[in-house]
Amino acid sequence: MNLFKNFAKDESGATAIEYGLIAALMAVVVIAAISIIGPALETNFTNIAADLTNPTLTPQTPQ
Repeated sequence: MNLFKNFAKDESGATAIEYGLIAALMAVVVIAAISIIGPALETNFTNIAADLTNPTLTPQTPQ
């Protein structure tokens, strides 16, 4: 019984576990954000690449 009480009172390593949980939560948030924003970014970069390969603007002559 004393072994269990000593184990319950021992807080060594608790901070490391808390930092690990915070890092895991941050990773989940980053992955979720990338999965939500990813398709829009892909569309934007595809449009930019298309505009660079096929420019539709005509140069203006100086007046």
